[in-house]
Amino acid sequence: MTRGLIIVSREESARYTFLQGLLDETMDVIFDRRTGERRRHEDPAPVERRRGDRRPQSVAEDLEAFGWAMVTPEAVVTAEAKS
Repeated sequence: MTRGLIIVSREESARYTFLQGLLDETMDVIFDRRTGERRRHEDPAPVERRRGDRRPQSVAEDLEAFGWAMVTPEAVVTAEAKS
């Protein structure tokens, strides 16, 4: 069975420790590893090669509002089926 994923803001180390201890058996808890936008140019790509958004859900809003976000296995499967 695939485990869910909790992503915790890097500024929330106490929350990370708490959630890791609480959910160790059922969920993976990681720090947010994003450092910024990956595109180096402001110009859009000439041709969009992706068939859709590969991310199952946007976690940016939840990280900003709550300091953590949850990604469920069902969300990952649904996003993979759409692409």
